Amino acid sequence: MRELTADCARCTALCCVVPAFAASADFAIDKPAGTPCPNLRPDHGCGIHPSLRERGFPGCTVYDCFGAGQQVVQVTFGGHPDTRVAAVFPTMRVLHELLAFETAALALGTALDGDLRRARDETLRLSGGTPDALAALDPSAHRAEVAGLLRAVSALVRDPAGPDHAGADLVGSRLRDLRRGCLRGAVLLGADLRGADLRGADLLGADLRGADLSGADLTGALFVVQAQLDAARGDAATVVPAGLRHPAHWPSGGGRG
Repeated sequence: MRELTADCARCTALCCVVPAFAASADFAIDKPAGTPCPNLRPDHGCGIHPSLRERGFPGCTVYDCFGAGQQVVQVTFGGHPDTRVAAVFPTMRVLHELLAFETAALALGTALDGDLRRARDETLRLSGGTPDALAALDPSAHRAEVAGLLRAVSALVRDPAGPDHAGADLVGSRLRDLRRGCLRGAVLLGADLRGADLRGADLLGADLRGADLSGADLTGALFVVQAQLDAARGDAATVVPAGLRHPAHWPSGGGRG
């Protein structure tokens, strides 16, 4: 199966070169697309990695390419990426993110497994293209198809469903009973989720930057990725979904995952 976890040692710091970012709460400076970050060392390492948050780059700490970086460098370009990488890497990241969610959905074992396997096969086919094919590829239609499948899987797993906050602006909101709820695409910046019941909730694409998950229970929460937890706050009592970990900046003390 395709690697879906970033292996920076087998990449050439594509995430520090290809994307643009603007000075904000996430990044201390502006950086144009295709321009190396000034903190990038010649060996493709980050010169301020141990102190990214303190230096004003928390956005870097929560970025996840889902293994697209090493796939592009080592497989698509055979270890020798050229100028086409600027167009290929963003597309590969989208496809690897889809692979991660398709794999997570298949692990749930629903009546839609056949459709999911076909969708995953198509994602693998698209991501296995040549540099020219990937540079010209618009994955939007396939992404929309997979999104529909994931919504259907979520509805099956969460039946009966909890509260629906899909796409809602919940910045700074205080929320508690979210069991089997839908928070897909919700904006939860700085939300107070202390002690919240998020068991079985759908968190696909939810923006958890600065949200307080202290004491929250995310057992069985759907489509949560490590980057979402890394962007949030929590504590030793926060229960995270299986396979994920408490971020290093959370207070330690035996939180379960």
